[in-house]
Amino acid sequence: MTQASQRPGLLLALWILALVLGSAGELAVAAQAQAAKSEKRQPSYVGFDRNDYPGDENLALLRQSFAFAGYWLNVPPGGASNSWAGKRETLRNAGFGFLVLFNGRLDAELKKSKDAADMGRSDAAAAIAAAKKEGFPAQTVIFLDVEEGGRMLPEQKAYIYAWVDDVNASGFRAGIYCSGIAAKEGGGVTVITAKDLQQNAGARSIVYWVANDACPPSPGCTLPKAPPHPSESGVAFANVWQTSQSPRRHDIAGGCRATYDRDDNCYSPGTRDRHLFLDIDVAVTPDPSGGR
Repeated sequence: MTQASQRPGLLLALWILALVLGSAGELAVAAQAQAAKSEKRQPSYVGFDRNDYPGDENLALLRQSFAFAGYWLNVPPGGASNSWAGKRETLRNAGFGFLVLFNGRLDAELKKSKDAADMGRSDAAAAIAAAKKEGFPAQTVIFLDVEEGGRMLPEQKAYIYAWVDDVNASGFRAGIYCSGIAAKEGGGVTVITAKDLQQNAGARSIVYWVANDACPPSPGCTLPKAPPHPSESGVAFANVWQTSQSPRRHDIAGGCRATYDRDDNCYSPGTRDRHLFLDIDVAVTPDPSGGR
């Protein structure tokens, strides 16, 4: 057969191959889109967190709205004592899952320290001891509460990653509660704390709980029948999303004003008269820390 007579057959074969590859690519794209939709269709669960323990007498009412509760292992920000201590079994018997929290250090404290990493290791030991004392099982996720946002400074990262390393090495799992809101750095540059920490964490295993009460994407102080997925917070890898805070932050949650109470706090049904203002969270599981 001559070269000229082979050419039409070759062109036909190439055309068929292109069709096959094109179809395969379209199928791959469709499969990825379907997977993304399936992830968003996964049920989300609603929980709450607050600095003060709500009281045994209010647990049954709160359980009507929430699957899990925040649980402090040490003194919460701005507090003088920890009213959650010793309440794990009470909450567990009431049917709650857990978001286990340890209040971390502010940058001002870290700057005064000669060794921020050593302080992180010391605080990790305190968190581990408190979690064991409270009866939380191995593999419970302990979230380090990082109150300050923006790009983390060197001493902050040294502290946080030292804490993470020691918690993970202890048989518990390390998590971080931090901002999921873009902070302006000037010159049009913004940084999201959660992404900054994740990008600099190396191979560390960290569970992320992000705070983003800006509306949108937050639905505000609401309890929707179909709660949003944490990935809709703006941080795709988030496992937990704090959607509202009490009191409402006027500079952040202005678009959600109508969903908050007139005193600017967030309440669930039946808790307004009991003065039980709270923050609302959504998670991919009814027990985000695995603390039951």
